[in-house]
Amino acid sequence: MNCATLRFMRATCVAKIVQFFFIAAKSYYLCGMSADTYKTLAAPARGIYTEKRSKFIAIALPAGTVEEVKERLEECRKAYYDARHVCYAYMLGAERSLFRMNDNGEPSGTAGRPILGQINARELTDVLVVVVRYFGGIKLGTGGLTQAYKRAAAEALDAAAIIEKTVPATLTALFEYPFLNDVMRVVKEEEAEIVSQSFDMDCRMTLSIRRSALPRLRARLEKVESLRLATDVPIPSDTGRL
Repeated sequence: MNCATLRFMRATCVAKIVQFFFIAAKSYYLCGMSADTYKTLAAPARGIYTEKRSKFIAIALPAGTVEEVKERLEECRKAYYDARHVCYAYMLGAERSLFRMNDNGEPSGTAGRPILGQINARELTDVLVVVVRYFGGIKLGTGGLTQAYKRAAAEALDAAAIIEKTVPATLTALFEYPFLNDVMRVVKEEEAEIVSQSFDMDCRMTLSIRRSALPRLRARLEKVESLRLATDVPIPSDTGRL
């Protein structure tokens, strides 16, 4: 193998390494840019699936807290009081870390799990999917049940309008009244939302902004004379269980 061939192979290897790190850096950047957004439902949606005379009615509902999930479930149970099974799954939180599934008397793993699988397949959160089953007299078996609940959940979610929301973060600024105009200029230019405020010789203002924009807002506020930042006040999230 001559020197020219070796140089060519070395150059090709270096180029591939550079390309790999470029793609990795780009992916990291894009993930960071989208880290404060999530997908959820714009409004309730409904779907129906029938298998061997068994009727599966699926209802997909927006729900932001466990308490809201409880309320929606109770409404569904009352509306379909004569159904054989009312199964469900939900996913909550921008990080998609709070979830639960329930088979409601069906064989373990045949209802709640496939419903949750359809939520996950669409990367949704703050959503509850309920599937009501009216038994048609013919047993479907575990495989048939799993497919039926999956298809019913898919019908409802496919009919739903999906929207993207941003994850908010908050901070509280303390400053002297003469510097109010400077603070308000930053708030307006950065498009932050005023959550609460009190004005006196010492003023207090709590602001909300999308999480990825928080560092820039903080940096600009810290340049305002007399201003100091209190400990960040996170927007509370429901961490209860149903």
